[in-house]
Amino acid sequence: MTATVDAPPATNETDEVVDFLRRLAGMLSGGRNAVMLLEAATMIEDLFRRATTAEQSLHEQQEDNARNLQLREVAEVASDNLAGEVNSLKAQLTESEASVEKQRNYFVEETRRLAALADEAKAKIAESNDRLLRVNAEIEELRNPSPAPIDESIAIVPLESLQLARTQFGYLAQDFAKNGDVVSQTICEIGARAIDKALAGEAN
Repeated sequence: MTATVDAPPATNETDEVVDFLRRLAGMLSGGRNAVMLLEAATMIEDLFRRATTAEQSLHEQQEDNARNLQLREVAEVASDNLAGEVNSLKAQLTESEASVEKQRNYFVEETRRLAALADEAKAKIAESNDRLLRVNAEIEELRNPSPAPIDESIAIVPLESLQLARTQFGYLAQDFAKNGDVVSQTICEIGARAIDKALAGEAN
């Protein structure tokens, strides 16, 4: 709120009035009128000084208010900019948190998937080992048949069984090759060759 103050009279005019009152008081031969004129001159000077001081104070206050208003406007602009930066940082933080959560979920799922693949691989290895043991046992049995008193015209193992086993080894080798199971494929191929030798009459 701005106060309105009437401007005091100019210094020259005030001095002229004060001088006139004092000269007029000097022209009087004492008495109450002369005293009143001198008091009026003194009061006018005092009021003029007070009015000048008040005007100067008002001017300084107006300048301070203007500076404060400018500072307030600058502060409001800075506050708006800061609020915008804060909102932008909040949005970036939210986006970063979402990205981190997405990556964490991906790593968790990937870990689970790899663990499942590892378990599956372990199961396949165990299954392949069991199959290898069985095939090795069968091959060893074919290579070293138990001696038994039999007629020389009769084979130890029926030819149909050997041929059937040879065919099964061939099918298994093909299936393992399609699945990429090289170990099992090799085992079946070894078994097939052993049966081929047995069928051909080649003793090991």
